[in-house]
Amino acid sequence: MNRRARVLVFEGQTPLPDELVNGRGEPWEIVRVHGIPEGIALLQRESFDGIYATTHDAQVWQRTWSLLQTDAILEVFDDGVAAISPDLRVLWANATFEKWCDGKAREKACGDLLGCDAPFRSALLGQATTTRLQRPNNQWLELRVLPLKDRRGRVIELIAICRDVTAETSRQQKLDRLQQAGRELASLNVERLEELDPQERVQQLKHSIRKLTHDLLHYDVIEIRLLDPVTKRLEPLLAEGITPEAASRELYAKETGNGVTGYVAATGKSYICADTTTDPHYIEGAKGARSSITVALKCADKVIGTFNVESPNENAFGEEDLQFTEIFCRELANALHTLELLDVEKRTAATKLIEAINRQIALPVDEILASATAILDRWIGHEPEMADKLKRVMDCARRIKESIQLAGESIVPATKPLPFQAAESPGRLKGKRVLVVDADERVRRSAHDLLGRMGCTVETARDGKEAQNLAKLSGYDAMLADIRLPDLTGYEVFRALRTAQPQARVILMTGYGYDTSHSIVKARQEGLRFVLFKPFRIEQLLNALESPEPPMPAAAL
Repeated sequence: MNRRARVLVFEGQTPLPDELVNGRGEPWEIVRVHGIPEGIALLQRESFDGIYATTHDAQVWQRTWSLLQTDAILEVFDDGVAAISPDLRVLWANATFEKWCDGKAREKACGDLLGCDAPFRSALLGQATTTRLQRPNNQWLELRVLPLKDRRGRVIELIAICRDVTAETSRQQKLDRLQQAGRELASLNVERLEELDPQERVQQLKHSIRKLTHDLLHYDVIEIRLLDPVTKRLEPLLAEGITPEAASRELYAKETGNGVTGYVAATGKSYICADTTTDPHYIEGAKGARSSITVALKCADKVIGTFNVESPNENAFGEEDLQFTEIFCRELANALHTLELLDVEKRTAATKLIEAINRQIALPVDEILASATAILDRWIGHEPEMADKLKRVMDCARRIKESIQLAGESIVPATKPLPFQAAESPGRLKGKRVLVVDADERVRRSAHDLLGRMGCTVETARDGKEAQNLAKLSGYDAMLADIRLPDLTGYEVFRALRTAQPQARVILMTGYGYDTSHSIVKARQEGLRFVLFKPFRIEQLLNALESPEPPMPAAAL
């Protein structure tokens, strides 16, 4: 008996012809499929004498021929590719997809293979879905599921494409941890350190740096030096795994004769030393080191120190290591500059006492002034007696702050500032009255601490309305306002302050150039001269407060 011819039929809208159904005396063996992926899967597993599809659907032939041609390519494709049936079983999969599923994938349920069938169920509703799946051995796959629809818009198959994103995900996780590390360093603020003695504070800083460096960057040999802006000497802050001779070695910010550290401090450029035995800049730091990476610590584009790492292996550091180290160093530099940890540990007990008192009183007194000013603005001109009482409240509040400041001026600081900071000159701004407007309480506290030591009389406001009231009823030499206040844009607060006190210097502050409302551009057109970008250095602040007013642009006249 002759074998019946087998025909694979792609079912469509048009009925099968009689010749195919009846077989002209000898019936055909008809194998019906409802979609191209299902048909391709059968073609790979079984033998057929013919393929039938309606000629009214040219796409069937085109897509079938295309899939047949590309099948060999898909088998060696780096991405995993699979065809999925509506009941979420694998009709066909290339070798990469099956490898990620730990074996043969065909005819198995997607949920069993990948541990999750939610993306496939979502795609059955007609929309493409993308998700990331974590596999054993910490492998991450990016899965994209695309629905294939018939003419009526019904989903008849799914196409799954998997891509290994383990390296990309690991890199992003490391970046996230580095950002968290920056927040941890910044959290070591003055308030938390007040209960520690000076030596314990230094140890707290070093412990945090060591832990974050080891846990995130996996570096065992590190050296941190801070740059003295006057002498250009690189003063040691932290050394681990470095020889005693190297740790105590005098180094200066010079391009030659001072090792890689001196070169980086002088140029501000990061440096990878691939082979210490041939590099002309390298001077031994760790015993037996064969490669190193050195990054400049920068604040507002100014070098304040260096961060050096060494390895016993040649070519141990690549571009990705450099990128991660630079990110960590940016966080470290900002933390050192903002928190002034070393300056805190060098203050005398008497100085700390005065500053602690001022720290506790300054902001509450500012709130009294702001509240009294807001009430006075309503009563003035209506109830003279009430207005006079409010003015006396404000005078008493200001005398409290002046008394604390006078007590502080009687104490001479016992130690010098951080190496990378400009020397503070107590009394340099003595007599100047400054209003600082910022929603961040830490910034307002820092303004009292820093400008108070300069001899300024400082008052602060939390928002634009408080600042406007204070400016209307008090006199200031300068007013510093953040452009991101809760109630006014930077441009609005600039106009309000300048209108209230045209003779005062108005300075806007912003963090990392963030200015979506273009406040700075608008304010410059109306006479704004000074902008401070956080975190700014002391000398930048002093320049903004002391330098002569530049000529007013023609547009503002």
